[in-house]
Amino acid sequence: MADKLIIVESPAKANTIKKFLGGSTKVIASMGHIRDLPKSKIGVDVEKDFEPEYINIRGKGDLIKTLKKEAKDAKKIYLATDPDREGEAIAWHLSHILDTEKSKQARVTFNEITKTAVQKAIKEPRDIDVNLVDAQQARRVLDRIVGYKISPLLWKKVKKGLSAGRVQSVAVKLIVEREEEIERFVPEEYWNIYAQLLEKKNKKTFQAKFYGKNGKKQEIHTKQEVDEILKDIENAKYIIEEIKKSEKKKTPAPPFTTSTMQQEASRKLGFTLKKTMSVAQGLYEGVNVKEKGTIGLITYMRTDSTRISEEARATAKEHILKTYGENYYENRYYKTNKDAQDAHEGIRPTYADLEPEKIKESLTKDQYKLYKLIYNRFMASQMSAAIYDTVAVTIKANNYDFKSNGSTLKFKGFMTLYVEGTDDKKEDEDEALPELQEKEEVKKEKLESKQSFTEPPARYTEASLVKALEEKGIGRPSTYSPTITTILERRYIEKEQKQLLPTELGKVVNKLLVENFSDVINVEFTANIENKFDEIADGKQKWKDTIRDFYGPFSKTLEKVEKELEHVELEEEVSDVQCELCGRMMVYKYGRYGRFLACPGYPECKNAKPIIETIEELCPKCGGKIQIRKTKRKRRYYICENNPKSCDYISWNKPKKEEYK
Repeated sequence: MADKLIIVESPAKANTIKKFLGGSTKVIASMGHIRDLPKSKIGVDVEKDFEPEYINIRGKGDLIKTLKKEAKDAKKIYLATDPDREGEAIAWHLSHILDTEKSKQARVTFNEITKTAVQKAIKEPRDIDVNLVDAQQARRVLDRIVGYKISPLLWKKVKKGLSAGRVQSVAVKLIVEREEEIERFVPEEYWNIYAQLLEKKNKKTFQAKFYGKNGKKQEIHTKQEVDEILKDIENAKYIIEEIKKSEKKKTPAPPFTTSTMQQEASRKLGFTLKKTMSVAQGLYEGVNVKEKGTIGLITYMRTDSTRISEEARATAKEHILKTYGENYYENRYYKTNKDAQDAHEGIRPTYADLEPEKIKESLTKDQYKLYKLIYNRFMASQMSAAIYDTVAVTIKANNYDFKSNGSTLKFKGFMTLYVEGTDDKKEDEDEALPELQEKEEVKKEKLESKQSFTEPPARYTEASLVKALEEKGIGRPSTYSPTITTILERRYIEKEQKQLLPTELGKVVNKLLVENFSDVINVEFTANIENKFDEIADGKQKWKDTIRDFYGPFSKTLEKVEKELEHVELEEEVSDVQCELCGRMMVYKYGRYGRFLACPGYPECKNAKPIIETIEELCPKCGGKIQIRKTKRKRRYYICENNPKSCDYISWNKPKKEEYK
């Protein structure tokens, strides 16, 4: 008979905790949720004040029996599920199926799975926080209502098996709108002029860029304007008019939140969101480290806070002073976003002395990469700023101004360890300029003009979409990864290299939802409802009031849309491909694997065929058409239409025109 029974979600977490608690303590995993709404129906009684109908999850019967038996034998039960709303809800459901007296004052939480944190939590059990549970219930019930009420319309009008969702549909909307923006974009011409200049005394060259005339900035839009400027400065002297010297400090980024970790892992490691969260979960729950046993290596990975505990701050200080010296340490505090749930810390290593290199042998390749990213980011966040000496020079050529900027890194500071990535195109760091004097004349070596065109906004990547969702207040740390995974699996969007594009199916579904449910499928509603969930979690709002306020207008909209769409058939898109069996023009249809061509004469004519996408470039081997195909992992490749009959051309790279001229 166990004195204590501790229930967690996963076996890995159970194994890590077991080693911290001796005696007759038993640790069992619930394997996530044990009760949920049924899949076969809506499971929310809208007639009885939105009462949810929870059932035991299919396949968990034996586990529930085991949990009940162990709970009966234990003197005290501790519910140690994850320290967030989802974890609180799992604990609440567990308390319903176990002895409720034993599970009172039984909720324990820890932000990191270390001996100190676990033992401290067991000594300070509390009641289940019903406000957190209600916030989770509100999200679950509202999302169930939206999904189960709108999805059937998609089944009728588009195809079976589709789904709509409060967050997923807004994510698709953002991707579709970005694609429309790109399609509408009209490039504008602009020019730059560069002067290669020589400092006569030390014979050193440097580059200056055209700025404007008489101190005013001037944009150049045509070749004619370029020629006029070049003519005006053809015989000009280049005089150093002004030199401004200053010192620039670059400060480190704060410790990771879920969102920033996902973005950096995508940029720097090429990880998908799903992979990042899976690897982070393993690092949090526990890894068997040589000579240490199974230990949790990072704090809880679902957080939108950058706050760090004073203990962690102290261990970081000790490590930085010992490893890098006093000049490299700075005690830093970071502002947490006003909408953040500040219950957790930012993501950081649990042990400052476990440097990535020390434990590399105990980690998988992916665990090592992500742990190193988290470790270095956290340590850098408590380090000194990098310091640059900067020089800004203005050069006069007649009445025209050229500018040149230079910088020299004087002190690396935190950059010794970590530099934050970016989604934008990186500009080259300014180079050091030669020693120049005001009123000095420099020699023109050559002038160059360069034509450019403005570029459309970039397509979203997983990283930049997460950033956009977070900035707009859509979803929370736990929802980013499943949201993007869902819309990829539903084939509403597809990934090409790292870019996210809407599929034709995604565009059709988005159009139907936005036109008919604009009050629900929009950024403002989705962000506002997240704030409502936060108010419920803080005890400022009742969860059923939130659902009632939403359902009244929503049910009226739903009724209206159902009537309007009852006799409306979505127009089928007609292709330019003729059915070879009956002569009708084939139409585009949506199937399990995306679009295909089908004869509109079905069921009399059942002809169907895949859509073959071709490019203008011809096969460099035989001159045939080049088709675009995709692997199972959605990677594009190029193949000759005559392959394998009379030509063996196949390539990952698009053939170039010069190859077949």
